[in-house]
Amino acid sequence: MPSSSSDQCPGPVLITGCSSGVGHAAAKLFRAAGYDTFATARDPSTLADLRAAGCHVLALDVTDEEMRRTVVARIEREFGAVGILVSNAGYGQYGPLEQIPLDLLRRQFETNVFGGLRLTQLALPAMRAAGRGRIVNVSSVAGRVSSIGGGAYHASKFAVEALADALRPEVGPFGIDVVNVLPGPIATHFLTTLLASIAQTTAPDPAASDPYGYFKQRLAARMRAFLDPHGFGVLSAETVANVVFTAATVPRPRTRYSVGFIARLGPLGRALTPDRVVDVMTRRKSPLSPD
Repeated sequence: MPSSSSDQCPGPVLITGCSSGVGHAAAKLFRAAGYDTFATARDPSTLADLRAAGCHVLALDVTDEEMRRTVVARIEREFGAVGILVSNAGYGQYGPLEQIPLDLLRRQFETNVFGGLRLTQLALPAMRAAGRGRIVNVSSVAGRVSSIGGGAYHASKFAVEALADALRPEVGPFGIDVVNVLPGPIATHFLTTLLASIAQTTAPDPAASDPYGYFKQRLAARMRAFLDPHGFGVLSAETVANVVFTAATVPRPRTRYSVGFIARLGPLGRALTPDRVVDVMTRRKSPLSPD
């Protein structure tokens, strides 16, 4: 378990998406290490054990501007500038791009990209005034390698990567650092939401057979196998949370932490493989028909 004295704490820690998974595990780690930890989720009733552990529990939908402003203002009023912002809230919208309604694509970006960026914008003025701060984005290997059936989710994580690379040198002179944590597959509730998102995709003509029907079945089966807790390279939430804690607290962090075998080697393998070869390989995993 990590340890820290209160003198080492750079300020309060704000973590999004703490109802389960990495956010939940990270909140426990920061609080155990002595940090004033604000654990947030859309439904704060899911955070009862974090409250019992000493975390400050707040309701926060990262897509809601009023809630974003309220949370940052409360922390600054009671504890001063946010010392560490962990942008973890997110989910995976999967399915064939032709059939994902634009409203769902917008929701994917509002949650995975704009929510975290807007919280960063709100926290930065006080961070600058304090002359310190750290922003940790829980990104994904999906932000380095795109794959069939996951275009919407992967695009959102590619955006997180691009924004971090632009933001880091912009705020560095003010004593603020930006670090991305890129896990491979994690055994969390992420899969449940992912599978539900595939079902939300719509065929252009409900009266006709769905040209992507078999593809979506195979995509769902492939993602179940990919995120199986006993599968190759699948990480626990606690493993990733430990890396988040390290990224947030070490004096000189790396700009990126790739977590797990798949996250470390997947982008390299993709870079060395021609696009057309990758296309063929991925189509075999999620074909359009049984033939």
